[in-house]
Amino acid sequence: MNAHVSYQVDPIVRTKLDFHLDQAPRFWFGGDPFRTRMFDALSLTFPDGERYFIECVRLFRDKINDPELQERVADFIRQEAQHGIAHDKMNQIMKEQGMPVDQFTTRLKKIFRFELKNRSAQYNIAMTAAAEHLTALMADTFYSKKETLAEADPYVRALFAWHAIEEMEHRDVAFDVMREVGEVPEATRRFALVFTTVMMFGFTLYRTDVMLKTDGFNLRQRFDMARKGLPWFFGRNGILTAKRAQYSDWFKKDFHPNQHPVIRQYDVWIDTLAKTNDPIAAGEAFWQAGL
Repeated sequence: MNAHVSYQVDPIVRTKLDFHLDQAPRFWFGGDPFRTRMFDALSLTFPDGERYFIECVRLFRDKINDPELQERVADFIRQEAQHGIAHDKMNQIMKEQGMPVDQFTTRLKKIFRFELKNRSAQYNIAMTAAAEHLTALMADTFYSKKETLAEADPYVRALFAWHAIEEMEHRDVAFDVMREVGEVPEATRRFALVFTTVMMFGFTLYRTDVMLKTDGFNLRQRFDMARKGLPWFFGRNGILTAKRAQYSDWFKKDFHPNQHPVIRQYDVWIDTLAKTNDPIAAGEAFWQAGL
């Protein structure tokens, strides 16, 4: 990894994007309940998770003297707020399907309130920076290869495409706050990624199982789904496993998120949205441009 190469794009706040999520089928990932509910379970985390990220960054706003970083923090907050609004809509659809959304989100709110009240500001900004590292890697993972989301419903795929674009744009903001004014110990920074990874995917797997049970699948059926479906995510050739080298870069002392290239077809999404003002068209073009 070349510590002197920097790939950076500035955050752009986009509002009032309509993804027509109510038109997506119940099992929107090619009719596959397991993969659908895995992504749904991940989406469930976003609204409250991103509100937590906003609060963590705000803890340091009074310490930031660099006008450029102040502006990037403001755009980060506005982008994360929009993500929360969009994924709240997706969560409402899941709720209408009978999913125990309130049960999940109530627990999340309690966890984040506890963290903000009982942990140091340094701990919380490290958790935020680590989570942004994870989500930026997932954004690249889902869209670098066209085949990864080939079976996904175009409307949901467009939602995640927009989210992926903005993760690329602000992946460095919380990290720069942590590094420049956070005074975060190196051990805390490294621990944050391990803990965030375990918690994020642990809760995702738990919620996936609960939602599949709510869908009417019995224990044996759910076990078979997990046995067949998990390798797609985490197996030797799994889509997330493929990013293990970039994931591990976090533990290098000189790491910075902008040492990782921005996803190759970033400009395709930007240009298509500018021409059409249609996030569905932009998402489709972005996906189609994958390798």
